[in-house]
Amino acid sequence: MASVAQRVSSRFTGVLSLGVSRGNKSRSYYTYSPEPAQPLPNREPKWTTALEAMQCIKSGDTVFIQGAAATPIELVKAMTEYGKTSGLKGVTVCHMHTEGNAGYTEADCDGIFRSLSFFMAKNVRKPVAEGRSDTIPIFLQDIPKLFHQKIIKPNVALIQVSPPDQHGYCSIGTSVDCVRAALIHSKCIVAQVNPQMPRTFGDSQIHQSHFDFAVKVDVPLPEHGGEPATEVEQKIGSQIADNLVDDGATLQLGIGSIPDAVLAALHDHKDLGIHSEMFAAGTIPLFKSGAITNNKKVIHQGKTIGSFLIGTRALYDFVDNNPSIEMKEVNYVNNTHIISQNPKMTAINSCIEVDLSGQVVADSIGTRMYSGAGVVTTRAHVHYIVTEYGIASLFGASLRQRAYALINIAHPKHREALEKAAFERLKVMPSP
Repeated sequence: MASVAQRVSSRFTGVLSLGVSRGNKSRSYYTYSPEPAQPLPNREPKWTTALEAMQCIKSGDTVFIQGAAATPIELVKAMTEYGKTSGLKGVTVCHMHTEGNAGYTEADCDGIFRSLSFFMAKNVRKPVAEGRSDTIPIFLQDIPKLFHQKIIKPNVALIQVSPPDQHGYCSIGTSVDCVRAALIHSKCIVAQVNPQMPRTFGDSQIHQSHFDFAVKVDVPLPEHGGEPATEVEQKIGSQIADNLVDDGATLQLGIGSIPDAVLAALHDHKDLGIHSEMFAAGTIPLFKSGAITNNKKVIHQGKTIGSFLIGTRALYDFVDNNPSIEMKEVNYVNNTHIISQNPKMTAINSCIEVDLSGQVVADSIGTRMYSGAGVVTTRAHVHYIVTEYGIASLFGASLRQRAYALINIAHPKHREALEKAAFERLKVMPSP
């Protein structure tokens, strides 16, 4: 209780508490709740400029930034400018995958800001490789624990939301993931309020009374995808769709061109469902054609479940105010107990490297960190590896059988070298 009271006094001095006395006891009706959907009485945000709002950041603070399509780019720019001009020192900036220029990671911000990624994007790979930024290897579903267990203690949260409705409720829109956990534990919340942010359902509601500062913008969200698949991607997508996805399956789809190519090849399927930390614009034609119905799902029947989005404007328009889609916290969406209740659960993800035993690497290239541990699979988890040359079925296969299957779907010019490498490692020739 002491920690809660201290937080109230520092962040919510304007919140009133009304109560009645019964003998020597007083019962309070209005007490501070960190639950974002719970309105705080008699409290409104200060509407201001992005640069002025950054004055809440102090040296030594930890700042959380919402990510993916919801990255509050105007606030990030203002934070970087304020840090350079105000004498800030030692500010930790924590985040998942963010979009836009991460100016706070540049060499001229050394000593001012240090990025701490839970899931790396392109904009932080170089500073991490050069030792100017940090990354935490962690599963997506465990990121909220960093806040709840107070391993990460955010002082300030920078987020992007839809405008408040008639009741004062905003939506954190396209990225719920770990954002709710960060908001619950942040002492100051700065909201970039953007009419181009979709209003989504699920765990995305936040009342404007939780904002300390609000900044109006009207800017497009970052976009990815929409490019036609290459011939190789089309082949891989068709291999998966035609052979590995059943009617009535529930799909988890990772980020990238391969999952998008799979979606493009699923138009003849029926009663598909979506339960995935993210999904892309390739789902839209499948919704409209009736291929995706979510009808066979045991939980959230008829609903598409996601946690964050990054895609095209068409995707953002599709999820806007769409009650058939629910955005939930990533520790729920990626919870294996929840996932296991879905019928014919099929996870489709790209990877960077696979060795001859079926061990998958999805977050690094050699010793260099590249992304993050979204759905990361060990050799014991993987059932199938797919390339443009075919499908390797690994479940129940020995090491030499795995090597044989994987070599047979490698590029023909590498197969002889791979056979030699497999013999050196296994001391036996690969065989079916």
